Amino acid sequence: MIFTEQQPIYIQIADIFCENILSGEWKPNDRIPSVRDVAVSMEVNPNTAMRSYEFLQNKEIIFNKRGIGYFVSEQGHSKALDYKREEFMSKTVPEFFRNMYLLGIKYEEMEKFYKNSIS
Repeated sequence: MIFTEQQPIYIQIADIFCENILSGEWKPNDRIPSVRDVAVSMEVNPNTAMRSYEFLQNKEIIFNKRGIGYFVSEQGHSKALDYKREEFMSKTVPEFFRNMYLLGIKYEEMEKFYKNSIS
């Protein structure tokens, strides 16, 4: 696994988990890989993997059944969607608009491009 330097590794792992949930690969009440399995497969320290689980648990995206493992929460999809939307709106969109301004790209151009790309 190749991680970027733009954000902490545990956040990048949490983002991968959210993608699995949002894509439907992991559904509510599905058991997710163990901390140890994630640490080994992603070649990270188990403490780093654990931080991802704690982060997602604090956001109520996953939950722990003591002695059994971690699972996607009943509201996991909507909570992951809320988290990723907020992150997108607070980080990606401002940079995107700044680049539009600097490059002289008009809103109308982007709207046309957007409509063409989703049809």
